[in-house]
Amino acid sequence: MNRLTPLLTILFVLITLYGFVVLAAFLLQRQLLYFPNSDPPPAAQLAAAGLTTWPAGEVAYRGFVSRTPPFPTRGAVIVFHGNAGAAWQRSYYVDALQPLGYRVILAEYPGYGGRAGRPSEAALVADAQATLRRAYAEFGAPIYLWGESLGSGVAAAVAAAPVAPVEGLVLLTPWDNLPDLAQSLYPFLPVRFLLRDRYDSVRALAAFTQPVAVVIAERDEIIPPARAERLYASLAAPKQRWILPDAGHNTWPTNPAHPWWRAVMKFLTAEK
Repeated sequence: MNRLTPLLTILFVLITLYGFVVLAAFLLQRQLLYFPNSDPPPAAQLAAAGLTTWPAGEVAYRGFVSRTPPFPTRGAVIVFHGNAGAAWQRSYYVDALQPLGYRVILAEYPGYGGRAGRPSEAALVADAQATLRRAYAEFGAPIYLWGESLGSGVAAAVAAAPVAPVEGLVLLTPWDNLPDLAQSLYPFLPVRFLLRDRYDSVRALAAFTQPVAVVIAERDEIIPPARAERLYASLAAPKQRWILPDAGHNTWPTNPAHPWWRAVMKFLTAEK
């Protein structure tokens, strides 16, 4: 019995420490999930990128819009960006999509880029729905949604219950659902059962019928490409995928001259 006492003590300590780790993961999960840049956008950088705060003339902005092109637009693309940083740091979307004839709206999240609020799935999705509603009222159809990484979960949720017509969807470096992704990354924790925010894009898009473009980074070190492949396989809507060779999660080609930008929008719009 005396020989077992030290072993039981060690086991008790390990179980207690593991319990503390699990509890900390549960309590701090949103701090571990979201990495916002809360700084307001620098006016000089907005001007250099050809962006203005949107909606114009309102103190509480929703994001940024590319200046009206000097030619008829082919519609608006609402971009829901990835986790880290802020929308005003994603001007490469404007550089790539505006020359193709699209007005670009860089949507910002609550708690990011100087906006009030705290990030959560419910907060981000509700805010994104309000952004879609406002964009449709101001610019009309067609409107396309574009989600990058975390934004793919937001865009999928908005597409599942659109408050205005959505003509197509682009998912860049997406996942299938957050619990399965997190469990694969942290197999030693029961994260599948701990997560409050689910971002289940497979479920959200089960009944979506508009074209869906899925863009996968071949060497994505954050979201395993297999998660994006699973999402793609689940889609019943018209779909097409692009695999960006040798690209990582944050090193995919942003060069506006790269042909994948045009190919994706051509698919969404059935351009001949």
